[in-house]
Amino acid sequence: MSVSSEVPTSLEWLISPIGRDAFFNEYWEKRPLVVRRGQPDYFGSLLSLDEIDRVLTTQDLRYPNVTLKNAARNVTARDYTARGDALDVARVYQLFEEGSTITLAFLDSVVPALAAFCRSLEREFSFPFQTNIYLTPPRAQGARFHYDTHDVFVLQVVNSKKWTLYGTPVESPLSSQEFDASLHPRGEPTLEFGLEPGDVAYVPRGLVHDAQSGKELSLHITAGVLARTWSDLLLEYVADACLNDPAFRKSLPAGFARPDFDRAQARPTFQCLLRKLSERPDLDPVFDGFVDDFISSCPPLLRGQMAQMSGLDRVTMDSVVGARPNLIYYLRAEDGLLCLECYGRSIKFPARAGEALRFALGKSQFAIRDLPGLDDTGKMTLARRLIREGLLLIPM
Repeated sequence: MSVSSEVPTSLEWLISPIGRDAFFNEYWEKRPLVVRRGQPDYFGSLLSLDEIDRVLTTQDLRYPNVTLKNAARNVTARDYTARGDALDVARVYQLFEEGSTITLAFLDSVVPALAAFCRSLEREFSFPFQTNIYLTPPRAQGARFHYDTHDVFVLQVVNSKKWTLYGTPVESPLSSQEFDASLHPRGEPTLEFGLEPGDVAYVPRGLVHDAQSGKELSLHITAGVLARTWSDLLLEYVADACLNDPAFRKSLPAGFARPDFDRAQARPTFQCLLRKLSERPDLDPVFDGFVDDFISSCPPLLRGQMAQMSGLDRVTMDSVVGARPNLIYYLRAEDGLLCLECYGRSIKFPARAGEALRFALGKSQFAIRDLPGLDDTGKMTLARRLIREGLLLIPM
């Protein structure tokens, strides 16, 4: 039996038959991608209409994690909430029947299949992902034309939707550069396409778009890429320099706001500080901080851990185990130990276990006796420890 029965989602699976290298070289942050594959059930393992109904009617979701949008008329939270932010679910469905799109934000925090899907992409991108769900009634449009401040993958699950792409008034906008119809022109249509069940599209941030359902209701998943940018890194780099060099903490020239202040006297100091920044030799501390932030933002997905713990007594040298799917971790040496950063905590191992540890975390399936670099006692000790920590799986 396979160690894991989860759907093997990945970037390759998402954009197939487009390859991973081709995507990053030709499309990522450059231009849209549309994949039509003629496989209506391709995304069926991730979501269904019945699952949407279950979530809406049993999970006590609240505004603004559930919102209704209608490009044809204004719909406010008061129209479908009661007692503050609680949903009036019957009213939600009535407004849906009248033409409003139901939007469910962060559904990966509620639906395990979507959580696993996001984790598989986070492992490849090193960026957090989130899934928003859009259930649109027939011949309707939820949001008016706009751009997003994050890149998105659009996964069509049920029926179809027609998309129109326009211009890019702000290239690669930051999260603070939100779309404003009064400031950002839509531009002329540059691409029109329809998505059928099983199709996927990639839309870079900053690209204006809108979408409309066909003769039947439409259900699609939007997977948003919450990317960290070079501007984020530069800001942290400057902040780190300020903390470690008093030259960056000196006051601006006295009287700099006076009308008679000569700014020419400030430029040499500014140029000197820029040179100091460019001459700083080590980017690693700042990069390490970004790594730590990302790793700690990935909560554990430990479905079945109770059964795993119960099965520990049956583990032998011949037992076949494997790393949990889409495990996100970082290994670093520290004070003669190996520190495994995972699940928001640091797990320490003796340095001599390094070869076996890397082997175990890199294999989806292996026999415990195949762990390299340790005697039999060490192999069993390491395997049991990794199962207890939720890093390895016993076949169930």
